[in-house]
This record gives sequence, structure tokens and C-alpha cells, in this order.
Amino acid sequence: MAFALSDLQLSSSAFDHHRDIPSKHSGEGDDVSPQLEWQGAPEGTEGYAVICHDPDAPLVQHGQYGFVHWVLYNLPSTVTALEENTQQGTVGKNDFGKLGYGGPMPPEGHGKHHYYFWVLALDCQTSLPEGLTLPELLEALEPNLLGMNRLIGTYKRS
Repeated sequence: MAFALSDLQLSSSAFDHHRDIPSKHSGEGDDVSPQLEWQGAPEGTEGYAVICHDPDAPLVQHGQYGFVHWVLYNLPSTVTALEENTQQGTVGKNDFGKLGYGGPMPPEGHGKHHYYFWVLALDCQTSLPEGLTLPELLEALEPNLLGMNRLIGTYKRS
């Protein structure tokens, strides 16, 4: 399946779709991942991955635009929610060069950015190694992708 939206629905108790992400979840705050939950997974879903990407970041690197804030994978199909500051799953490398979640922190004076939190439903449970970058993860997952959808939050540096 190509990377296309499905009926999978992603939400958060921390912020609503197209609304501000609380500073607690930013690089200016506690820098903890927000609570997320999803429903409506395609039939045959055996695993999930979660990504957070800022397409408004003025960067092009490794053939990609924007900035990757979170790469999380190896989540079994029994997981349909992540608590705040989750320790579930396997963490990949974000564009800060670190493992795990790195919250919103747009450049000063750059205005409001949009943060796309994606959940990907897979037809198998993965056991990929820690530290994958977003391109490495997407290359590994593409053959197993059943569906995906996103929750968009916004953040403006104070």
C-alpha cells in the first residue's frame, strides 16, 4: 500500500486537531511526549509506529524537508494509546540527533509551526533495532503498511 490516509483516527487529551500544543510538550517546557490514542485500525493490523514531523521547519537534509521530532516503533496491535512521556515501543533518532521525543522548538521569530503526529498501522509486529532515522523506518515499514492518519498540533515559540 502507498502512504495514503485511512479511516484510522488519532487524538490526544493534550490538544485538539489544529490547536496549540501545550508548552509542557515543547523544548521550552518539560519536553515530554503528549498522550495519544487511536482507533479504527484496518483489519489485519498487527503493529504500529508513531512519528512527529514539522514540515514548516526551514530545513532540507538527506533529501527530506522539515524536522523530525519523534520516531517510535515496534508497538504491538494491543497498544492503541500512549501515555504522556511514554516509555513504550522502540525509539528512533530524531533530527536533534537524539533518541526519543524532542518537542516543538521553532526558530525564534519564525511564527507558528504545524506538528504532524502520525500513526501507521502495519500488517505485522516489527522488531526493528533502536535508533532508526525516519527514512530508514519508512523504508522498512512501507511493504507492511495497512493505513495511517495524523493529528496536527501547532506551536509558536514564546
